[in-house]
Amino acid sequence: MALIEIDQVSKIYTVGSTQVRALDNVSLQVDQGEFISIIGPSGSGKSTLMHILGCLDTPTSGCVRIDSETITSASARHLPVVRNRKIGFVFQFFNLLPKLNILQNVELPLIYAGIGGRERVQRAREALEAVGLAERMKHRPSQLSGGQAQRVAIARALVNNPRILLADEPTGNLDTQTGASILDLFHQLHAQGRTVAIVTHDTHIAQIAQRQIEIRDGRIANE
Repeated sequence: MALIEIDQVSKIYTVGSTQVRALDNVSLQVDQGEFISIIGPSGSGKSTLMHILGCLDTPTSGCVRIDSETITSASARHLPVVRNRKIGFVFQFFNLLPKLNILQNVELPLIYAGIGGRERVQRAREALEAVGLAERMKHRPSQLSGGQAQRVAIARALVNNPRILLADEPTGNLDTQTGASILDLFHQLHAQGRTVAIVTHDTHIAQIAQRQIEIRDGRIANE
């Protein structure tokens, strides 16, 4: 059953007097429990596609459905609710708040979801335990290695138990060995039944997924 459906989606940006077609009539389905990679060179449209998949952007035309809900007809006020409840994000640069400890960083999506304090702490602890950081909960981001910081970001992405986990170049700031351990973690999450999509320009990373989707010039070149 399709968890994500993209039907004839285009995204056009206007830069001065020029129109840039970042996505050009793209159609795609991702099933519940799939592990996909979206690969392409810089400027190919892969990040635009991820932003539309993650409800961070809306298409110029076409239809997007997530978990049977038509996102393209949702209000701007409702989109953050969809993101918070159904989608977990992992970014290349971690995006951790430096003044908060890692437990507090992981709690943030639960605050936005209106979860009470005691339950927030419990769920954040469980998420950190799941990524192997039970003993680091009171540390600040500056006290962590790059791999540990990315594990915190993954815990934060998982804490709301989202249907979809989206990762944008999740090993881009990590050394080879640390990056391999993060990819192993994504494999474990997929094995637990998560739907995972990784955006990357690296063909070796793309090959860890069940299905590779290549984007070139705003179109799906190979699937």
